[in-house]
Amino acid sequence: MPLGNLASLIHFLPELAVTATILLLVVVHVAGKNRRSAAPALLSLAGVGTTLLLVALQPASPGRSLFEGMVALDGFAIFFKALTALATIVVIFMSMESRELAGRSQAEYYIFLLSVLLGMFLLAASTDIVMLYLSLELVSIPSYLLAGYIKGRQSSTEAAMKYVVYGATASGVMIYGFSLLYGLTGTTQIGEIGRVLATGKAPLPVLLAAVMVTVGFGFKIAAVPFHMWSPDVYEGAPTPVTAFLSVGPKAAGFAVLVRFFYTVFASPDAVAGMWRTPPSIDWTLLFGILSAVTMSVGNLVAINQRNVKRLLAYSSIAHAGYMLMGFVLLTPVGLKAILFYLVVYLFMNLGAFYVVVLVANATGGEDIANFSGLGNRAPFAAVSLAVFLFSLTGIPPFSGFIGKVYLFAEVINRGVYWLALVAALNSVVSLYYYARIVKVMFLEDPKESGQMPVQAFPRAVISLLVIPTLLLGIYWEPVARVAANSVRLLAF
Repeated sequence: MPLGNLASLIHFLPELAVTATILLLVVVHVAGKNRRSAAPALLSLAGVGTTLLLVALQPASPGRSLFEGMVALDGFAIFFKALTALATIVVIFMSMESRELAGRSQAEYYIFLLSVLLGMFLLAASTDIVMLYLSLELVSIPSYLLAGYIKGRQSSTEAAMKYVVYGATASGVMIYGFSLLYGLTGTTQIGEIGRVLATGKAPLPVLLAAVMVTVGFGFKIAAVPFHMWSPDVYEGAPTPVTAFLSVGPKAAGFAVLVRFFYTVFASPDAVAGMWRTPPSIDWTLLFGILSAVTMSVGNLVAINQRNVKRLLAYSSIAHAGYMLMGFVLLTPVGLKAILFYLVVYLFMNLGAFYVVVLVANATGGEDIANFSGLGNRAPFAAVSLAVFLFSLTGIPPFSGFIGKVYLFAEVINRGVYWLALVAALNSVVSLYYYARIVKVMFLEDPKESGQMPVQAFPRAVISLLVIPTLLLGIYWEPVARVAANSVRLLAF
């Protein structure tokens, strides 16, 4: 049941908290003269921390929506709000340590960062294609600015330009797909669109609209062939921004992908794993191929990369392919696997990027050669990075293994054996380039003499990322239960 505008405000407190923090940062930016001040970072931490608390206290109400049906109030949206808020907090910690951002306008940077967070909140909860599109743009436009935040650095400017061009193209194609759906159904509510399309009318226009919408969502999650922006943007952007883009917008992209297709194209009996329309299209095969191609391209191209950020960019593409395995059948179990994998991906991927920030600060570079002898110079950082990389590979007893088990199990249970085989082979390929970094850290002599001390604060943050990466590989049931409940509370 949709709530009116005024009645919705009491349920909109997390978004209002983010908005209030952004406005305070604007005041700090206008009034402040010291760019090196830690006040914007601390204010952002306080604002996002408060937001996370409000999200945790927010009651899930499946079937209810806010602002006349524009925004969902369900457990699925709450899950992704908590996930993206947590990712933002880690990235703020990372940004405070980054030398790339030193001496630049801190308040301005955090305004853009929190604007993306606000867009991700709305994107994960959007139940209307108009709100969905506006939310996607609110995520994208500040992301373009963050990618090119280091003014005067050619790689950063090039990254921002490519991001804008590819993003605008994907956005234009997606909104044309939305216009087709509106023309076919006469409504902008995705629930109503699903009910109208359930009649099976006009299969060809529906297919065309679905493909166009997939372009926009595929761009956001960096799925092949919509991934072209990712390597250059990840390499050129400041490392904290790269870490943020690899987790936050990707998670929000999967949230809207699942909500849209689950609502519009899933059968009423979604447990059966049936796609609803058009009946002549094998959606399982199409998205299975998309998943297989995405993970294969990401892993195979990553083999030849020398820049660690670019390597992790292709790794991020590969992991998008793994997560698409849970999307192929549109079953609650498959969607639960996606949510669980996103949680473990947050810890292991952000942890890897955090160590990259520390190494870049000490050596001035991000090539694999800069990690030579890290095991001798900074044992804590080297061991932590090894944990994150092996978890990304999916080796037991790390959390990445459990995440892949959930994904693999569902496609095997549903008889999509060929996709499970492709994913297993890709995991073996990924071991090669992840292990290459580990080899350089522990088996090669350092390029520079002396120790690389890791201060107490980054050591504490890295430890907080290592612990769940290890713990969720041993005791994962509570997180899996939360993921399952979030899918169950997805408004259908």
